[in-house]
Amino acid sequence: MDYQKIIDKYYPEANRLRDILILHSRQVADRALRICDAHPEMGLDRQFVEEAAMLHDIGIFRCDAPGIACHGTEPYICHGRIGAELLRSEGYERHARVCERHTGAGLSLHDITSQNLPLPHQDFLPETPEEKVICYADKFYSKSNLQKVKTQEQAEKSLAKFGQEGLARFKTWEKLFEG
Repeated sequence: MDYQKIIDKYYPEANRLRDILILHSRQVADRALRICDAHPEMGLDRQFVEEAAMLHDIGIFRCDAPGIACHGTEPYICHGRIGAELLRSEGYERHARVCERHTGAGLSLHDITSQNLPLPHQDFLPETPEEKVICYADKFYSKSNLQKVKTQEQAEKSLAKFGQEGLARFKTWEKLFEG
C-alpha cells in the first residue's frame, strides 16, 4: 500500500489542510514507530503501523472544523467513520479500522449513546495492538497546535474531559507502551 498515493488522491492541492494532515500524521506515526522499536517483544507490524498512522485522519476534509482548515459539512466527531469508509472503498479494511477506532481512547457504545454522538450505535474501541499503539500515540498531538507535544499529564487531562472509561484505557496503554 502506498499511503502517500491515497493522501494525494483525497488531498490533491497544496494547502493548509493538507499540510496539517501530513504533519500531524507524521508526528503520530513517528511516535508509534518509536513504540514499535522499543517493544520488539510485542511483534507489532511496523509497516502497517506507519501506513495506518499516516492515514488515521484521512476523513477530516469532509468535516466542519474551520480552526484546522476543514470546511466540509459533517461534524468533526465523524472524521474517523468517514476515513474508514474511504479506506474501505480503497480495499484497506485493516487501515479503516484504525480510522474509526482512534477517536479519544476509542468510543464505546455507552459513550456514543450517552453523549448522543452522531455515530452508529456500536463500540469503536481499538482491539489489536497496532490499533492501540496508534490511538495512544495520537493523544500527544493536536492538529490545532502542531508545534506542541502534550505531556502524559496533558494527554490524560484532555481525555478525562470525556469520561473515566477512555482515561482508564489510556493509562493501561501508558503502562504497556512506556514501561
